[in-house]
Amino acid sequence: MTPDLQNLRHTGSGNFFLIAGPCVVESEKLCMEVAAHIVQLADELQVPYIFKASYRKANRSRSDSFTGIGDETALKILRKVRTEYNIPVVTDVHSAEEAQLAAYFDVDVLQIPAFLCRQTDILTAAAKTGKVVNVKKGQFVAPEAMRFAADKVRQHNPNVMLTERGSQFGYYDLVVDFRGIAEMKSIGAPVVLDVTHALQQPNQQNGVAGGKPALIETLARAGIAVGVDGLFFETHPTPEKALSDGANMLPLSELRGLLSRLVTLHQTVRRL
Repeated sequence: MTPDLQNLRHTGSGNFFLIAGPCVVESEKLCMEVAAHIVQLADELQVPYIFKASYRKANRSRSDSFTGIGDETALKILRKVRTEYNIPVVTDVHSAEEAQLAAYFDVDVLQIPAFLCRQTDILTAAAKTGKVVNVKKGQFVAPEAMRFAADKVRQHNPNVMLTERGSQFGYYDLVVDFRGIAEMKSIGAPVVLDVTHALQQPNQQNGVAGGKPALIETLARAGIAVGVDGLFFETHPTPEKALSDGANMLPLSELRGLLSRLVTLHQTVRRL
């Protein structure tokens, strides 16, 4: 299954779809560089592609963490990425008002962060914009319970996706229960595996999340094997310099090889 987006290319290829980009809009230069690189790869491999970047980061552990370059400035950059490359874009929204603002700036997919996946007012506001709504499964929510989040969106809008990003495992780690992919697919919406966030190590004592990027391909392969519809990667040319979530990001230079191998694996799984 793929989301219903007019500007989503290669939907007839049979490949999984890809959501990828930097964690947050750091600058126009970064977003355009990342988008150009991934659009070329996606076209070569016939992978449907949605550009991802948060225009604002609201759920930071520390008060001095980077949150953004300004809402309208960042949203205009996302609009420029959308227009320049004729691709859909996705960004997080944290309130009903933010859903309306992001929709006004032509964001194609409104993403509900995991911590907010049960907030009825946000889900309803996002749905009422008519945009595709991607709801991330809370680290504290059972996969089958995501049916209720999907229902809240579907009361106003049929275009909903669900994203697995790991469940809390102790205080400092996350784990993906791949049985949950099948549970969420039974809800009848496209299901995405957020690979890089599932490899976060949150709540570190220094207030900055850690991560296990060496396991990105392992987790992505497992997701393909169990039948996810889409894969989600945060990627950056220099993750060590990223202003948010650099510890679990995929270096942009590694994306070509990874995507090529995952497309081959996906083709094999489809023949089984």
